Amino acid sequence: MATYKIDPMHSEVSFKIKHLMISTVTGNFTTYDATIEANNEDLSDAKFTFEADINSINTNNEQRDGHLKSADFFDAEVHPKMRFVSTSFTKKDDSNFVMVGNLTLKGITNPVSLNVEYAGKMVDPYGNEKHGFEFAGKISRKEFGLEWSAVTEAGGIVVSDEVKLLINAQFTKA
Repeated sequence: MATYKIDPMHSEVSFKIKHLMISTVTGNFTTYDATIEANNEDLSDAKFTFEADINSINTNNEQRDGHLKSADFFDAEVHPKMRFVSTSFTKKDDSNFVMVGNLTLKGITNPVSLNVEYAGKMVDPYGNEKHGFEFAGKISRKEFGLEWSAVTEAGGIVVSDEVKLLINAQFTKA
């Protein structure tokens, strides 16, 4: 079995959410780890595990980041990690897969489906085998207990329920 570790210098874990339903706030996690284990050379049997440190959330606004870490949202003090473990990795064509797995946020686990684009493999100047992926999907934040909400004076929603996930990841064969 081959093992591949995420290369954080060449990876990015981000999310997007609508604010006031008219603009998008983008954030990311700066501390995370991910591993792929696979027997097949084409990674068609890959099993992915991913974990992010909630306290590493960054939306380029310290006050908002503090609110996201609070019990209103992630409750980082009680639930310091976000975790994903794949349950299936299904090939659609040479470079596209659908990955299903269990995402745990704030102590709540739900199945999540992600579209995966496999960018291919290269060997870096140091002889390391590298694999590139882009993972994209959507979750309902309320399904994970991230239920804080507010309404404007005119009755508008402040923060949408839908969160878009986008992960660009480079993995190194161990």
